[in-house]
Amino acid sequence: MKSLLKTVFVITGFAVITRVLGFIFRIYLSRMLGAEALGLYQVSLSVFMVILTIITSGLPLVISKLSAKFFAKKDSESEGKLVSASLIISVASSLILVCLVLIFKNFFSLLFTDDRCYPILVVMLPAVLFSGVYNVFRGAMWGHSNYFGYCVTELFEQIVRITICVFLLSFGIGSLSPEIGAGLSLSIACCLSMILAVVLYFIYGGRLKRPGKIYREVIKSSAPITAVRFLSSLVQPIIALIIPARLMAAGYTASQAMSIFGIAIGMTLPLLFIPITLVGSISTALIPDISAAVSNEDDKHVNNRISSSIIITMFIAFFMIPLFIGAGENIGTFFFGNTTSGALLASAAWIVLPMALTNITSSMLNALGMEVKSFVNYLVGSVFLFLSIWFLPSVIGIRALIVGMGTCVSITSILNIWMIKRKTKIKLNILKPFVLMALFTIPSAAITFFTTNLLTDVIPLFFNLAISCIFGATMFLILCSIFNLINVKAMFVEAKKIKIKKLNFKKFKKKAK
Repeated sequence: MKSLLKTVFVITGFAVITRVLGFIFRIYLSRMLGAEALGLYQVSLSVFMVILTIITSGLPLVISKLSAKFFAKKDSESEGKLVSASLIISVASSLILVCLVLIFKNFFSLLFTDDRCYPILVVMLPAVLFSGVYNVFRGAMWGHSNYFGYCVTELFEQIVRITICVFLLSFGIGSLSPEIGAGLSLSIACCLSMILAVVLYFIYGGRLKRPGKIYREVIKSSAPITAVRFLSSLVQPIIALIIPARLMAAGYTASQAMSIFGIAIGMTLPLLFIPITLVGSISTALIPDISAAVSNEDDKHVNNRISSSIIITMFIAFFMIPLFIGAGENIGTFFFGNTTSGALLASAAWIVLPMALTNITSSMLNALGMEVKSFVNYLVGSVFLFLSIWFLPSVIGIRALIVGMGTCVSITSILNIWMIKRKTKIKLNILKPFVLMALFTIPSAAITFFTTNLLTDVIPLFFNLAISCIFGATMFLILCSIFNLINVKAMFVEAKKIKIKKLNFKKFKKKAK
């Protein structure tokens, strides 16, 4: 248990730092690029991510599993063959995909609603090759349970990318446009992180051997996973292509359509994903535990973990919703200098709950061995997403994306929960907490809204947000405590116990000396 907690702590710590840096980087990009250029960059990035998914989805997972098996048997020969074969497969696949993008330039140019997107995609293409190599060696470290090496390469990539992008956008290189500079920084960062991953692999004792006949096993194991994740990844670029086109059909100019899309994707959604970072940390801690309990057929343990994690996820989501509703416009202004992103944030706050539930329940289904069914649920929800972004932009503009995403994740989370109940035969007992927390968001959002408007033009925006959000959060916590949804007293008692244990340990060390 101590080893598991230590591993979870390392992974979660690195993940939080990496995502915080990523969020800060998004804020920087939005301010430096502007709404229109950010929209161009996001459209190009969405297509790039689909290409990257083909290379980096199934293969690293298979490498980690097989590498762990060979490592446990101390079969370094087979492990070296595995890494070599995977490296050849990854490099070959990367080069083929890069060549296809370059050869079919006309197709990709037609695919984009703006001709300026294709050059951005081209400068990102080297990152496909670098990431292919990087993920092979990173997957091998994962199989060795070398979580430090596994996580530090990702954090290194984020830091390098931010540093290079800031340099390029601040000083520029000739006539290099800001969006091209952002794309170029991604390729450079991936190159350097690839070098780090290779160096760490050999430092930790990894070796390469002649591949032999292991190619077939690697391809056979990774192909189904890659196919599922590839199909899932298609949703984002389809959205990026449809929304601007439908907005233009509704009367927007190309510049207006790309600007409002950039605000929604590059400024509003990152804020909505803040609670998902916390939910992701919970998944990291709980899902391995659930998987182990399933293997041991410990149904009681599985049931307890599923019920408690869903309720905790609802609490995190409902905690953030009133803050987004009440102070949304000021939050958008503070982080991105854009009131439109804040207005969209306030109107989209409700989708935080189904997004968080979809995240945690999808992870649970994966732990229960129901990955394909989880994917099918997502596809069912995506049908309503596509219907919304196709038909509603002429009526409600960019908010069609909010309605579509909200409907998609709501349907997906409901289907996921139904399948979890059907699989585990448990009573989740989440209706009462759900209703109470939903009701508590009303006064919490009201006091947040009242306070932030009362303090407008009275104190600086930072302090305005801090005070109004503290008031709203305190109101929500008090109501949850009154109705026994959380036990504040127990939290303080537990904190006091931990403090006493630390003091006793210090006294023991002094006596020992």
